[in-house]
Amino acid sequence: MRDVTSYVAPSIRDPRKAYQRLFGTEEIRAFRNITDLVMGDARSLQKQLSHHDRSKFAEYFDSIRTIEEQMNKRERLKVDLSQVSLEEPSDAYLPRGDYIRLMGDLMIAALQTGLTNVATLMIGPERWDTPYLYESLFDKPMSHHQMSHHQHQHLNDLMRVDCFHMEQFAYLVKKMDGIKEFEGTSLLDNTIFTYGSGLGDGATHQYTDLPIIVAGSGGGQLQTGRHLHCSKGTPLSNLWLTHSQAMGVPSEHFADSTGPVEALVA
Repeated sequence: MRDVTSYVAPSIRDPRKAYQRLFGTEEIRAFRNITDLVMGDARSLQKQLSHHDRSKFAEYFDSIRTIEEQMNKRERLKVDLSQVSLEEPSDAYLPRGDYIRLMGDLMIAALQTGLTNVATLMIGPERWDTPYLYESLFDKPMSHHQMSHHQHQHLNDLMRVDCFHMEQFAYLVKKMDGIKEFEGTSLLDNTIFTYGSGLGDGATHQYTDLPIIVAGSGGGQLQTGRHLHCSKGTPLSNLWLTHSQAMGVPSEHFADSTGPVEALVA
């Protein structure tokens, strides 16, 4: 039995580090050097094998070739970044809205150039319980986490923060809609851009009646421009299953899903 261990992908909070990870060249050169060495060793070893062992080795060799092809593709994408017009972020402190928009710009650039097809932008994970000024909303830094646990004291403040976050989401949606792709479509048309939370109430940690927005149709796979109210007890994983199927993943289940959100499917 094979032992499979799951790992959580580490998040990157620093915009500059995210930029260098996505668009830097040092990492590409390092991967290229390693790939060249492995390919050279593989070719040398193959010459020493018997006919029977060569056929067995072919599967491994093909996997190495796949890595090489991926690196070639990644290098070509690096050259094509001139269309993005995105400069490397500085080390300067950024107001909250500027920070969110910059990280969103990096995400959009990665999607636009094909560096990735899947991205997650965390606005405020629980472990980042740092007070933020939220630009002009408050006269002192405030903790969104703490406000959500004392809603009776901060209801109006929470509404202002929600509007603030929606403004950032609208900015990213508009930017994606302005990036034109094939046959008159936009990046937004060909993407499923979902905004929401895993909790419906921050104070009680209940996870029903979750407010979720799905922008973009994934290339026409989803219906847009509608408001849906799912039946009571519908798990959020049904939405993720719907997303994965729309992206071509032949999956019938995801986590505790009970089926796709049929009303969302085009």
